[in-house]
Amino acid sequence: MEMSFWEIKTWLSNVDYTIVGSGIVGLNCALQLKERFPKANILILEKGVLPQGASTKNAGFACFGSLSEILADLKQHSNEEVLDIVKQRQDGLKQLRETLGDKVIDYKPLGGYELFSKKNNVLFEDCLSKKESINKFLKPLFKADVFSIKPNNFQFKNIKPKIVFNQFEGQIDTGKMMLSLTQLVLSKGVKILNNTVVESFIDIGESVKVKTNQFEFTTSKLLIATNGFASQLIKEKVKPARAQVLITKPIKNLQIKGTFHLEEGYYYFRNINNRILLGGGRHLDFKTEETTTMALTNIIQNKLEELLKSTILPNTAFEIEHRWSGIMGVGSQKKPIIKQLSNNVFCGVRLGGMGVAIGSNIGKQLADFLK
Repeated sequence: MEMSFWEIKTWLSNVDYTIVGSGIVGLNCALQLKERFPKANILILEKGVLPQGASTKNAGFACFGSLSEILADLKQHSNEEVLDIVKQRQDGLKQLRETLGDKVIDYKPLGGYELFSKKNNVLFEDCLSKKESINKFLKPLFKADVFSIKPNNFQFKNIKPKIVFNQFEGQIDTGKMMLSLTQLVLSKGVKILNNTVVESFIDIGESVKVKTNQFEFTTSKLLIATNGFASQLIKEKVKPARAQVLITKPIKNLQIKGTFHLEEGYYYFRNINNRILLGGGRHLDFKTEETTTMALTNIIQNKLEELLKSTILPNTAFEIEHRWSGIMGVGSQKKPIIKQLSNNVFCGVRLGGMGVAIGSNIGKQLADFLK
């Protein structure tokens, strides 16, 4: 594409910091850079019309891990690492709420619930027996017991009569969050160019040459915040992980409030505007869901519908209004990758499905690499 003199002069000249990806990480990185370097010329490049990964496509859970998820993490990481992972999520949520305000993002501290299927005795008993030790483990962060046991008063079927309740979990409106975050970044003088795919880059020592599908330009520093799409640009251990979601039409007298996790968090659902938003099922077909393609599959969509009928809304008629998918970035480790890749190139990726919780903090940490 041939750029005009005005376009080159206004958008693509003397660029100090270029951020690839306008999701939660990229936008928070830009905010932090603007705070530290008020006169800096900052450009964000976004491949989609809207952020392409998961920032505008997630379920809006303000969470830091269910009881079973924390127990699973303790099998893969040291106690110190898990505590640090939870603290990052706690700090990130605090930062998100402070940056935008609870009213703007429609934050509601309704708590979170973990459900266990009737067949899953081993997981259920393991969680019950370790609840007290995990509460003790998390007490330094939360100053109170996180998990307690409640009865299943929601009329869910085919699950255990006892539910694990997390008093510190909340929910947000994902669309309002991303709109207000984008508006805040633009108000600071940061430029965002959409429909711009970064195809390659070369660090030439003094600066970075960037080639996109629309134009080529030079930037002093390049910061990559593309999470699930990271492996298309850099050689870091980040696998894409597609998450499929559906939402019902409004349901009269819907009594379900809060956020809900089922099967170690592989399924998750909530009430939004008297509709049930339900997502997950990636574990039904891990290999197929390791993709950057936004699409839906019958195996997962059928299972989500079946869960609605058999477990979540067993006595309620419902209709599906809409379905979509988003791309997360995962790996063998839950720790995100925040590092310097060369003289002038940095990355903050692999958020492990916890973008809402840690995205703000990862963006800040990415910006803090710059001296």
